Amino acid sequence: MKVLVQRVSQASVTVDGEVVGRIGPGLVGLVGVAQGDTEEDIRYLVEKTVNLRIFPDTAGKFNRSVADAGGGLLLVSQFTLISDTRKGRRPSFIEAAPPGEAEALFNRFVEMARSTGLPVETGRFQAHMLVEIHNDGPVTILLDSRAR
Repeated sequence: MKVLVQRVSQASVTVDGEVVGRIGPGLVGLVGVAQGDTEEDIRYLVEKTVNLRIFPDTAGKFNRSVADAGGGLLLVSQFTLISDTRKGRRPSFIEAAPPGEAEALFNRFVEMARSTGLPVETGRFQAHMLVEIHNDGPVTILLDSRAR
């Protein structure tokens, strides 16, 4: 499982002209579910995401988490994070979890994130989404549960 985390000043997800998720300052997490991912992968990445110290303190150093900064989370399923681009020019997605499995694990990720008490918004699974991200910094970090 991978989560591409971006610190944002604001972000939203629109599906068919309707805003389905929106946050002010906080983190956008683009979540990719791979075959073989487990509850332990989810637990590890939720903990990492919500406690990642990438918000500045009064001295401007990265010492605050999204919770410390009073921010929210916008979580968006993105199977393309689980791509293999080693051969050719077209990415392979063979390592991505099948849609039914991926949706269940993504939903569990959302549940665990909500259990932290942070405000959590989401996109819509398997929908064509327009994601508007105002990356703050910019700060973008890739978390991978298999790189522990």
